[in-house]
Amino acid sequence: MSVAGDIFENPVTGEHGYIRVGTDETDGQYMMADLRLNPGGAVLGEHIHKTLDERFTVLQGTIGYKLAGREGTAGAGEVFDAPRGIAHDYWNAGEDEARIIVEIKPAARFEQMAATLFGLARDGKTNSKGMPNMFQLALTSQEFEDTVQFTNPPVAIQKALFAIMAPIGRLLGYKAIYPQYFEVTAEKLEVEPLPEGVAIAGL
Repeated sequence: MSVAGDIFENPVTGEHGYIRVGTDETDGQYMMADLRLNPGGAVLGEHIHKTLDERFTVLQGTIGYKLAGREGTAGAGEVFDAPRGIAHDYWNAGEDEARIIVEIKPAARFEQMAATLFGLARDGKTNSKGMPNMFQLALTSQEFEDTVQFTNPPVAIQKALFAIMAPIGRLLGYKAIYPQYFEVTAEKLEVEPLPEGVAIAGL
């Protein structure tokens, strides 16, 4: 579980940053991350969280987002919510690094899912968009079905496809999760004060 100052990075998607409030400090119920997105950086694609809520507060740059089928942009000082069950996506829509405060509640399972996908990316086991191969994706998607579901292809097709591919993936040596990706690095960053005028109310 994470604590304030823990760093994270996905070198493929261009996401990096550190934890402001970790799951170890909240018994897994809440996490706040200081996320940076490189120019061209983006999350893995439109997705739904069935059991958690997210809030995004933009500190710097321009964030493009898609929320419940509608696209928009948010700049410094703007806030947008992605409640559970609502399809959403976001990316750096500007030419400079973007910085966002991301709040997640509850957060323990999300943290495990993100650590898995980020770890695979760091080990070179994903494509250029940060997605693992279909055998790995089948196993990881089944494991974290309660936490995240990507919208493309449609969920019903994913379930049918993954039901076939997951057993093959296990035979090939793939696993749903890899405990080494949950290990916290010794390196930490100092938690900076929030920029003047930014207030985080919490979810």
